[in-house]
Amino acid sequence: MARFRRRVTRTRRGTYQIRLPQGEKDLLENLATQLRTMLSLGTSDPALRRLFPTAYHEDVERDREYQQLVRDELVDRRLAALTTVEETSAVQEVTEEQLAHWLTGLNDLRLVLGTRLDVSEDTDGTDGDDDDPDVTARSIYDYLGFLLTEIVDALAEGLPPSVESDI
Repeated sequence: MARFRRRVTRTRRGTYQIRLPQGEKDLLENLATQLRTMLSLGTSDPALRRLFPTAYHEDVERDREYQQLVRDELVDRRLAALTTVEETSAVQEVTEEQLAHWLTGLNDLRLVLGTRLDVSEDTDGTDGDDDDPDVTARSIYDYLGFLLTEIVDALAEGLPPSVESDI
């Protein structure tokens, strides 16, 4: 029986190895480039709505002001995360900070794709069958979720052990 090889692992030096086949690297670079373009153009694409959630549901004017205040900073952070994914996808080892950027960038990609697929709390993104025209997008959505889990697990390996309380 073949043993599953994790794609993201913590090293003894405190860095993180990323082992992705070239096809997966190419996919991530392509997705990052697509999202970069959407963010850079400042489009009002509905797929971006989950990246800029409403802060004031009851007050449209107040929410508009809030969005004006924070949107540029949020875009800058998202673009920086995508840059890290693009620049480090070919390397096999990254720092904790770079891996945190991967977490942000891949999560943003998954949010946008999930919005396009109309994934909600009631659906898991895997609804549909092989005849579904979105079968490829759903597979990518699932893959991004898998990779995010790998990253979170690897980052968790670096946390100190929990301290048990006698209380």
